Amino acid sequence: MPIDFQPPPPSTEQVQPATATITASFDEQYEKARALANSGQPALAVAAYDTLLVRSPGNVDVLLGRGIAYTRLDRWAEAQADLEAAAKASPDYADVWLALGNMHQWHDQPEQAIAAYSRLVALRPDDASGWMARARAYRAAGLLAEARADLAQARAAGGNAAEIDAFDAALVAAVTPQPRAGNPEAALAAGYTWAASLSGSWLDVGSGPRWNDQTASVRRYMQRGSIGFETLRAHRFDQSGYAWALDAYTDLWPGAYANLRYQRAPAARLFPENAGRIEVYQSLGGGWEVSLSDDVLGFDSRVNIYGATLGKYVGNWYIQLRHQNIVSEGSHSSGDRLMARYYYAGDADSYIEATANRGRSDDPLSLAGGRARSGGGSLTWVRYWSRDWGTKVGANFSRDSGDARERGVSVGLYRRW
Repeated sequence: MPIDFQPPPPSTEQVQPATATITASFDEQYEKARALANSGQPALAVAAYDTLLVRSPGNVDVLLGRGIAYTRLDRWAEAQADLEAAAKASPDYADVWLALGNMHQWHDQPEQAIAAYSRLVALRPDDASGWMARARAYRAAGLLAEARADLAQARAAGGNAAEIDAFDAALVAAVTPQPRAGNPEAALAAGYTWAASLSGSWLDVGSGPRWNDQTASVRRYMQRGSIGFETLRAHRFDQSGYAWALDAYTDLWPGAYANLRYQRAPAARLFPENAGRIEVYQSLGGGWEVSLSDDVLGFDSRVNIYGATLGKYVGNWYIQLRHQNIVSEGSHSSGDRLMARYYYAGDADSYIEATANRGRSDDPLSLAGGRARSGGGSLTWVRYWSRDWGTKVGANFSRDSGDARERGVSVGLYRRW
């Protein structure tokens, strides 16, 4: 069978030698790296920037480009190293501070983002986008007044009026206290991940030694809720009791969230050996909120506390009416509490709270002929003296139909970060 041989090219002068290469210029390679980054291929862009840094070590533009690509890959440490090196080499390069601020903002580090954006606006005071970027970082850090001031600067610099108006409206909404009526600490200002508190109270029961109790807690905040760990101590009737608890808040469906709690006291002196709680809150719109709850206390005789609340937000006010039924073997009690809370600083942190309550007990074994009435009230002042530190001071009183009187005070210290 004949073999079909291809004839050689007529002239070997037209064949390019295998060793010959065409080397792209630095500018061409740089534009290719930028194109890869801007077309959604940051990993390939990083490799291209690596090659460029071999040709031009320490090049600020290349470090900036690679830092941005690392940021898009969530490789935060490498991004920060490149961008800080670029900022050190060229401290007046505004684009570097913009990229560094964006990196910190996306990495949930608003304080560092504010510092970087501050350098940006100092270099570009007439650029509205810089003021808007720092306003977003201020909002993430919970500094709403500072964010609004930057919005005014952005407006003066000719920023997009519709965007600024929408941002300003969101800030106004952020000032309104969020619906976490069961525990104001359960919804924390943006920009924080942890909170801790230490509180104590002292109660004068009229005869005998005063009662006292202390609680220490630490809480972790997440995207859909929070979880806290508490240690509790109580001293009553010349005895001391100890317990620990897990207390969690979690979002459910839209407009709803729940509080779940478990408490354990191994010695079971003053606290129940086991206790649990579930409360579900539902927003009704227009500032209205309702909840249903059940607390189970594992004493020798099981106790259930069933609760229902109706609350209303009106501007910086929150008003709540709560009814409880306390049921145990052979005994039934009920109570009502009216609470008014005023966020006097216009944020969700500092407030004054007043309560008034009344109760009724139907116990065939009680000394008051099976029925007793009680009433009382409290006043509490919470203030955050700085972004991270706050205090609480409170006083309460009560009396019952047997003319027994109780008076108490409470204090607390808050820290968040």
